[in-house]
Amino acid sequence: MKAAVISAPGTVEVATVEDPTPGPREVVVSVAACGLCGTDLHILQGEFAPTLPVVPGHEFAGTVVATGSAVTELAEGDRVAVDPSLYCFECHYCRIGRNNLCERWAAIGVTTAGGAAEFAVAPVGNCVKLPDHIRTEDAALIEPLSCAVRGYDILRSQQLGTRVLIYGSGTMGLMMLELAKRTGAAGVDVVDINPQRLATARTLGCSAAAGSADELDRPRGWDVVIDATGNERAIQDALGRVGKGGTFLQFGVADYAARATIEPYRIYNQEITITGSMAVLHSYERATELFAAGALDPEVFISDRLPLDRYAEALGRFRAGEGRKILVRP
Repeated sequence: MKAAVISAPGTVEVATVEDPTPGPREVVVSVAACGLCGTDLHILQGEFAPTLPVVPGHEFAGTVVATGSAVTELAEGDRVAVDPSLYCFECHYCRIGRNNLCERWAAIGVTTAGGAAEFAVAPVGNCVKLPDHIRTEDAALIEPLSCAVRGYDILRSQQLGTRVLIYGSGTMGLMMLELAKRTGAAGVDVVDINPQRLATARTLGCSAAAGSADELDRPRGWDVVIDATGNERAIQDALGRVGKGGTFLQFGVADYAARATIEPYRIYNQEITITGSMAVLHSYERATELFAAGALDPEVFISDRLPLDRYAEALGRFRAGEGRKILVRP
């Protein structure tokens, strides 16, 4: 089969690799579409993935074409979206229900072969059947949506009527915008230096969109500030925009070397909460339900659908900040 392969830091190509074979409790999925994400850029840089080469792609959906000997829940022809999370279920964090912090954390498309390929293998327990009205290729959006749902689980103390500021209007920032509108925010402002992406935020109904928070009239700051960029400068600016009693959520994936500062006295004196959200946790099924209910419009969120042969080009376009969600299709 054909697959994108990251063979060394900075090196990616489409090559022929062995077809996957399912274990007893696994299925083989014929991939309909696979989304690109900031994590894929980190893997390309040599971060995250413990060893290379690896087939990337942790956001994918497709059709089951083979099942393991002990699989009864799914059959060939079933259309599924795949939760990429792989947990040990044995370590301290798994035992206390914090599986996304698993000491042996792994993920399809990060530590094992993923969906940037014609076929991918997944545990049957990671597959969620799709309702008939969802297009299979659009369901690649469910994994990033499940990460956004996890982000709002972290913000569960958010009260009705809060004011929210989101840094970044790429796919994840826009998803956080859509969820903020559904969780009782009084207003959701968006900051981005990309005018095309800001235009999409306006289309989706943000309260205000600007190239800098200085352009927005919130002298007391915001109740909730979310970084969806992973950019060091954006994070530093965002920390300074949290109002008294407010919460800062680090949602974007920053480089390992990124650094930001905040005065400890301010955290104490203004009762500021600083927290993070790591991937998916008990949120994939809920994201599927939200997606099925129309929480996202795929035609707005998906800007490009490219063939797998153009995977390197797709990564380059993503790195350059072009478009919104970019999908590759085998």
